[in-house]
Parts: sequence; C-alpha cells; structure tokens
Amino acid sequence: MTDSILQLTDVSAHFPIHSGFVLKRQIGTVKAVDGVTLSVRRGEVLGLVGESGCGKSTLARTIMQLVPTTGGTVVLNGQNLSTSSRAGLRAVRRGMQMVFQDPYASLNPRLTVYATLAEPLLVHHVCPPAEVPARVAALMQTVGLAPRYMRKYPHEFSGGQRQRIAIARALALEPELIIADEPVSALDVSIQAQILNLLAQLCREMNLSLVFIAHDLSVVKHISDRVAVMYLGKIVELGPAADVIERPRHPYTRALVSAIPTPNPDVERTRQRIVLAGDPPSPLHPPAGCAFHPRCAYAQEKCKLAVPPLIADGPTREVACVRLGEI
Repeated sequence: MTDSILQLTDVSAHFPIHSGFVLKRQIGTVKAVDGVTLSVRRGEVLGLVGESGCGKSTLARTIMQLVPTTGGTVVLNGQNLSTSSRAGLRAVRRGMQMVFQDPYASLNPRLTVYATLAEPLLVHHVCPPAEVPARVAALMQTVGLAPRYMRKYPHEFSGGQRQRIAIARALALEPELIIADEPVSALDVSIQAQILNLLAQLCREMNLSLVFIAHDLSVVKHISDRVAVMYLGKIVELGPAADVIERPRHPYTRALVSAIPTPNPDVERTRQRIVLAGDPPSPLHPPAGCAFHPRCAYAQEKCKLAVPPLIADGPTREVACVRLGEI
C-alpha cells in the first residue's frame, strides 16, 4: 500500500448561481468542494466523513467526473481525468466504479438483474457474448446472491439485496478503485453489517482500493485504514482510522467523535458530548479564514484571518488548524 492509485491535487467543484431569466447574471458561487488534496493507496480503504452538506458526495462525483472539476487535478493510475476526453474517460472508467447511496434509485427498474449486470460486460467487450451468462452468475455468487434470481426485476428484491446487485454491477468490469457513497445508510442495521463485511471481504480478496463515504464514524473505523474528515468543502483532518477516532486533534473531529453512541447505557448516561453552536455555514458565503471558527470553542482572532493549510501532525497525521498544539 505504498503507491497511490488515486491522487487529488487542489481539487475544486464550484457551481455558479444565476439570477434572471432573459439576462442571466452570476450572483454567487457555491463552493461545494474547495481545494481538496488527497491520495488513495493501492489496496487501501479510505473513509470520508463529515456532516450533511460538507461536500462528500460532490467530491465522489468529481472523482468519477460525473461533476466536472473547476480547479485542480484528479489523477488515476497516472492519467489526468480532469483533462481527458469523453472517449478517454469511458476507457478509464473500467478501472473505477461507484456504488450509490440509494439502491432503489441506482438500478433501472425496467432491467432484470441479468440485463443490469450484462450491460457493462457487453458495452466494454469484457468477454464474448456466449460467456456473459456465466459471468453474471459468478458476479451474483460473489456478492452472496443465488444466480437463479438473475431474471427478476429490482422491485422483487429487498434493500440489502438491491445494494448487493449494485456492488455486483460495480465489480463487473474488475475495477481497481470503488467509490461507495454512503452505501449502507438506507439499510437496516443488521443488513448494514452484512454489506460492510461484504465490502471488506471483497477489498481483501480482490485487492481493491475503496473510498468509503459515511456519517457513522463507528462504521468508518470498522472498515477503513485511514480517515479523512471534511468540513465545508475542505479536508480538516487525515490519518489512520483508529488514531483519528480515538485521539481526534481538530475541534470539529472531536465534536463528531463525541456524537458516537456507546452501547453501554451506564457509560452513555455520563458521556460528555460536544454540541456545536449554530448551523454549518453556507458554501455560498463561507466565513473568512477557518470555515469552522464561527462554531469553534477555541477560536481566536487569528482563526478569522487565513485559511489554515493541512499540515503534518506527527508521521501519519495531518490537521488543518492554526491553533494546533495549543488545544
């Protein structure tokens, strides 16, 4: 896991806001992703966490080039996706696939499971048409579904089974990188555990790199090698999963970790939770300096003056805080 399969350098995804119907004029810009620098190593599971609206899903779609980058570069296996043509992206996408949050929306209701899984095999000429049924059956077995269900439609499956189908579709082209955008948030707790164990098993057996997006830090700790914490379009902390969650350094990460529920009722009753003041700022009008300073209990005047860079905090940690070492 020493070399990187994916490298993001100062990646931004901004969306202009226009006013007027005839004479449109730009009145602002939503900075959904704003200067993210990040790498994913081969065979690594990178967890991406943060509250709703911080830009996690937009970053995932920017990596896939479903949302174009407005700045920076996305490099997969040495190829710059930000400047690739549509034909070039089509070839590159064999090496990276995405599992979306809602399995009810990500599968075409008019296609059977067989048609859903066969389509990428046929479009990318992975195998001769005569071998497609066997490949589809093997994919279903890989994700724990019986091949006899391949002629059924998505509405005939449960939510967990649908997500297994979505994972099978992502595996059809034998990618090196999978981006999973909150793949268990719409599922029951018992089903969540099955899907998480399936993803972890696939990563081990197929040497997959996985970007795992989630809200639940306990889930992220279970499956991830490293964790990146995102706030208002920027990465504010990065490091080994257990280290970040057990010893958070950024004030925002501390607040997230304090919200993790404890299964022991006695401990839960006495647990001190950090409640952040106010609401997250709008990415249309982000605060000056550190975006977190309006809600930070440790904020000082210098926090309003400059955007803190992501700097090293030991050999494996990076934190974006101007008061690092003081708190």
